[in-house]
Order: sequence, then C-alpha cells, then structure tokens
Amino acid sequence: MACRKNCAKGSENKGKKEIAGAMVAIVTPFKDGRVDEEALKNLIEWQIASGTHCIVPCGTTGESATLSYEEHERVVELTVEVVNGRVPVIAGTGSNSTEETIMLTKHAKKAGADAALVITPYYNKPTQEGLYQHFITVANECKFPLVLYNVPGRTSVNMLPATVARCAENKYIIGIKEATGNLSQVSEVIRLCPKNFIVLSGDDFTAFPTMALGGKGVISVASNVMPKEMAALMNHCLAGEMEKARQLHFKLFPLFDSMFIETNPAPAKEALYQMNKIPSNELRLPLVTMSETNKAKLASVLTSYGLLKK
Repeated sequence: MACRKNCAKGSENKGKKEIAGAMVAIVTPFKDGRVDEEALKNLIEWQIASGTHCIVPCGTTGESATLSYEEHERVVELTVEVVNGRVPVIAGTGSNSTEETIMLTKHAKKAGADAALVITPYYNKPTQEGLYQHFITVANECKFPLVLYNVPGRTSVNMLPATVARCAENKYIIGIKEATGNLSQVSEVIRLCPKNFIVLSGDDFTAFPTMALGGKGVISVASNVMPKEMAALMNHCLAGEMEKARQLHFKLFPLFDSMFIETNPAPAKEALYQMNKIPSNELRLPLVTMSETNKAKLASVLTSYGLLKK
C-alpha cells in the first residue's frame, strides 16, 4: 500500500499495494430489492480487465446509505473475494456515528480490504475539532489505513486543509478523497500535508487538474462506465504525459457531466443498464430511476462514445 513508512509499519493490514490511479466508486447492483451478487462480480471482473487500479465498494455511488449492515459487510467481503489481491480494495466504512464507523472499519480490516474510505460525519455538522477527534479515534481504535472523504455537498460540513494536515500526522491516516470541487482547497491540502500523503480527486472533472497539482488519482464515478479510458487518463498523468492526459480529459468531459444530470448513482446505473452491463437499473428509495427525458440525454452521450448502437 502506498503510504508513509510509519503507516506500513504500524498497520496490521497484510497488503502493500499502491493506492494511485483510477479507482472506481463501484455501483451496488440490485435485483428485486436485493443485492445482485452475480452482477457485482461481473462488474468487478470487467473493471479489472479494463485496467482500473482500485475497487471502492460501499461509497456514495455504491448506495451505502441504504445498505443494511449485513448487506454492507457482504458487499465488502464479496469485493475482496473477487478481487483476490489483483488490485487494492478501499472499503467505504464512514458514518455520522463514530462508534458505527469503527464497527464498519474493523469489519473491512477483518475482511481483507487494503484501506477504508471514511466520510466526514454528515447531518451532525461537527466542528473542525470534532472532525479531528472523530478521525483520530477511528484510526487509533482500528489501526488500519484510512482515506478521509471530504464532500461538503453531501455532508454540509467542509473539512478544512489545516484539519486534514493535523489528521495526516497520524500514521494510519494515509490520504484524502477531496470532493469539494475547489482546486484552491486541493492545493492547500497538498501544500500542508506530508509529500507522501495521498490526495485523490473525488470528482471526475477535477481529476486531471488535481493530478497536475500533485494528486495521486481519482475515486471515479465515470470509471463505472468507461473504465479503460479513465485508467488511461490516470496512467498518462502518472507517467507525466500531461498533454495526452489533457486531451483525454476534454474528450471525457461530456461523460463527466452526464453522470450528474440526476443524483448519483442514477445516471451511472442507467448507463450500465443501457450498455447491458447490469440486468437492472434499480435503485433504493429515496433514490429513483431517471426521468425518460434524462435517459434519452444520457443515451445520446453514450452513443457519441460508441457505447450504444445508433
């Protein structure tokens, strides 16, 4: 695992795979109200075959908020089992309860994940000190590599760069998924944190500029739909081939936009359904499938990339 030396030394986690590149925030397929395990297995295999660098189950795109504890744990276990060490697995384990976060993180560790993705507590609206105490408590209780997840558009709280830097002093806190869409904040996080602290874009449209600033990858929604191309974009960035990366960034930009014409993950699931990658576009309430108008808009974008037949 790509983290500071003291993290690798202090972690009881068995893996030392590099965390960098295109990391898919993979959807959780449903069928008749239940997790469709066969569809999830097929998606994971397709992602790995397409060059995706890391699988991230049970994130926002994986509808973690509406998974039961049993479903959440099973999705993590199944992902680890199918991946079988070929790429890292970063399991979403965050909650607005510190105790619940610890429980889910300890399960991810036991299941064999390589790290946990831990969101800032939502709804509670903790102070910066509360955020710090939350993450430090989870890190010290679980003794497992943590990637913080800052997405104020979902949580109503923004974890400021100075707080991230405080957390980065803990050997188990190895990185952050920055989904503010604010490149000034990304710059400040990179400036304040140790050089080997892993800063990941949390938005596809900021993946390329974040890499240009010194980021290490993206936890991507678009990778659900065009994994090969997103992996290529990140590979170019990691190789310093920034002009090639820039061209691919603009080529993929319409796809990035289309993934949010309705609430994520509805467009990603609809795209996979239209592409015959999953047998159902089913979501969990309160999320609903896309309107017919937006389905048509999405189909037009997919067709422009050759993903659907005209």
